[in-house]
Amino acid sequence: MDLNGIYASAKTIRALAMDAVQKAKSGHPGMPMGNAEIASLLYGEVMKYNPSDSTWIDRDRFVLSAGHGSMLLYSILYLAGFNLTLDDIKNFRQLGSKTAGHPEYKFVEGIDTTTGPLGAGISNAVGMAIAETILAEKFNTEEHKVVDHYTYAINGDGCLMEGISAEAASLAGHLGLGKLVLFYDSNKITIEGGTDIAFTEDVGKRFEAYGWQVLNADAFDVEELSSAVASAKAETEKPSIVIMKGTIGKGAATMEGSHSTHGAPLGEEEIKATRKKLGIPEDQEFYVDHYAVEYFKAVQEKNSKLYSDWNETYDAWAKANPELKIEWDKWFAEDVKIDDSAMPVYKIGDSVATRNSGEKALNAVAAVLPNLYGGSADLGPSNKTVLKGLGDYSAKDRSGRNMHFGIREHAMGGIVNGMVLHGGVRAYGSTFLVFVDYMRPAVRLSALMGIPSVWVFTHDSIYVGEDGPTHQPIEHIASLRVIPNLQVLRPADGEETNVAWQMAAETADKPTVLALTRQNLTVFEKADKNWKANMRKGAYVAKDCDGTPDVVVAATGSEVNLAIDALEGCSKKVRVVSVADLNTFLAQDKSFKDSIIPSGVRVVTAEAGTSYGWEKLASSSSDVFCIDRFGESGPAAKVAEHLGFTSDKLRELIEK
Repeated sequence: MDLNGIYASAKTIRALAMDAVQKAKSGHPGMPMGNAEIASLLYGEVMKYNPSDSTWIDRDRFVLSAGHGSMLLYSILYLAGFNLTLDDIKNFRQLGSKTAGHPEYKFVEGIDTTTGPLGAGISNAVGMAIAETILAEKFNTEEHKVVDHYTYAINGDGCLMEGISAEAASLAGHLGLGKLVLFYDSNKITIEGGTDIAFTEDVGKRFEAYGWQVLNADAFDVEELSSAVASAKAETEKPSIVIMKGTIGKGAATMEGSHSTHGAPLGEEEIKATRKKLGIPEDQEFYVDHYAVEYFKAVQEKNSKLYSDWNETYDAWAKANPELKIEWDKWFAEDVKIDDSAMPVYKIGDSVATRNSGEKALNAVAAVLPNLYGGSADLGPSNKTVLKGLGDYSAKDRSGRNMHFGIREHAMGGIVNGMVLHGGVRAYGSTFLVFVDYMRPAVRLSALMGIPSVWVFTHDSIYVGEDGPTHQPIEHIASLRVIPNLQVLRPADGEETNVAWQMAAETADKPTVLALTRQNLTVFEKADKNWKANMRKGAYVAKDCDGTPDVVVAATGSEVNLAIDALEGCSKKVRVVSVADLNTFLAQDKSFKDSIIPSGVRVVTAEAGTSYGWEKLASSSSDVFCIDRFGESGPAAKVAEHLGFTSDKLRELIEK
């Protein structure tokens, strides 16, 4: 171990962090300065990676859960040879810069996930560690290990205060994720002051209770840190947390240990004094230690050899295991296609809840995609998200494809994202739609990163019935539609549910929400013979009339059935349009939208939820047939009647 190289790297990180934050007049210098040694140790001596192939599947993963300390990651990635320049460092937090305020997935090679919301990175790391075990179980042989890597994460006090970290850590301990190592920057400082004002628990005992190995180390003693890493890697049946006793703003001349270093520049005078303390010329901005550069050249040579050795192992494995190689290519294929012939078949008039048709579609897709794993937040039998006959993933069996997340919606979201981010695995998570409130940050991050996580939310309206307003989602679909880059689908029957699952499986650049019903819906004959293709554009003609319609009813999900029922005895010529994806339909060109909803025709919209968003389609506010209040407890039909949300009431609106 080259201690001089590690300490030269740590000095460079401190210099770059304080100068970049000062130049930007914004940022968090304290965390990078306090974690410079562990980052240098990990990237210099511990982790395997290859800057020339940042997506190498067998690389170690690194997650900076304390994402506000982004200059720590940018500095070490720069030194390690990733696609960052010193000018990028100098352009920290500026518009269009690679070095955003928090690490952004895909902005810079070597950033494995977007972090910022505290604790989210821990859940991502758990998901990545799970994915590693899945791939290792599937593809490793006695002769060749092609998947054998670790997931490392750095977090601070703030991450551990957030509830998501408790959920994720609890599940990680239960699952015995021995290749997950968490470094806890215990500097006892938050924005408002010392942690003793709000956070006095014994973190070590907490993690022992979760089933983790708990280790301790001085954050600035590299040999002690290295010994802790070795102990963590030696424990194969438990995840490990290394509690690092540290100091925020380590190295600062007079502000070391002060909460003032957390989220603001040190100031010119403090920086000059700090340079002197660190042995850097007082007027030398963005100092890079020459020895650190030379050290990482040697590190790159070492990692290049590891990469070359792995490729030789992979080639030998592929030659010896041609059938596994075919499976590998299938698991890592970028383009996915689910043929109609693979999906369930329905007859017109079949009555089935879309959660049930969703179960059939899910299992059909899973038969085509052997790398599809997922589960529910303890609601599998209700969400209908169990993969039939495919076993349960557990500490003892990594081959099972059903994930039991427990009642941990927020962590489930972050873990699903981590599994997808890892690569090679597709993943879904499920709960009741109303409980998306518990996991909205994870859903948002999946959209922000543009990753194909799949979110299955059932019991999507007042038709939940007796459970009452706490379980009856009113505003939730609208709240999801306002998230950019999120595909939100409400299928109207079993046939649409097939297409919705095909869309979710085939979409590579964004996550998908499937909002499914508890109540039965009738499979209806589609007027549009090209409806499957048009549904992918957001909407199609479900039921038509002769000639130009007097009224178009644009409905979604279960309300398409409601709209068709409302035509009974209606005196007007009505076209019913199924709007499976409102945002996608609104984004189409005018000619397509006019082919579905003729220009100048009165439009009535129908959805068993808030009216928000439908004003973009409806002819007037009075033509929005929705529910802008919370529900009631009672049988579903009685609740709908009480709220005036019936086919009779919709017919009255159409006739006006």
